[in-house]
Amino acid sequence: MNGTLTAPPDELGAEAAGAGNGSVMKPRAKPAFEPRSILTKAGQGRTSADYRKNQPVFAQGDAADGVFYIRKGKVKLTVVSNDGKEAVIAILGADDFFGEGCLAGQLRRMASATAMSDSSIMRIEKQEVIFQMRAHPAFAELFLQYVLSRNIRIEEDLVDQLFNSSEKRLARVLLLLANFGKESKPEPLISKISQETLAEMVGTTRARISFFMNKFRRLGFIEYNGGLHVHGSLLNVILHD
Repeated sequence: MNGTLTAPPDELGAEAAGAGNGSVMKPRAKPAFEPRSILTKAGQGRTSADYRKNQPVFAQGDAADGVFYIRKGKVKLTVVSNDGKEAVIAILGADDFFGEGCLAGQLRRMASATAMSDSSIMRIEKQEVIFQMRAHPAFAELFLQYVLSRNIRIEEDLVDQLFNSSEKRLARVLLLLANFGKESKPEPLISKISQETLAEMVGTTRARISFFMNKFRRLGFIEYNGGLHVHGSLLNVILHD
């Protein structure tokens, strides 16, 4: 024995296993950056919080100084007019962002955000988002993809509001809530949502929502079974002229 201690190959890494025969030990490869790690791990400028059902995340008029990412749960965005009329402008779920207007110079929140179910939400300070987008192109691409998808959804909502009947608008809202037409797998069972909320989203009265919901159930497009179950056949309402 010459008194020299050597680490076992598994501690040096596979590429260093032959270092004892004169070969140069190579450093371990740096793991690839995973952009979603920014959204799932708290750190500088990033805090995670749990919200109970109906608990506010922020209110219309609050300072816009951060972006939010939904890790689990659902959040609704609402706006209130000067005369007190409230409208639901979006219902968001897991992997959605909201509050991103601060990145475009928005100083105050233009809407209120409220948890619709028990939710886990990551808050990322404005400057931290900007830093991560500059430092990690993969994260910037992920965020840009979401913003573009959200913009397409807003345009579709506008066309829907302008040209479709309240019956078709309700059918579309129910299908979107159940994730039909999205890349992710549909979730036909929707957690409890009030007819008042649906009326605010569709832009009609609660009585009309009740009428159409009963019609959809009678035709077998939806059913109530521990929640609201939406069938793909509801698409017929949108496709039928």
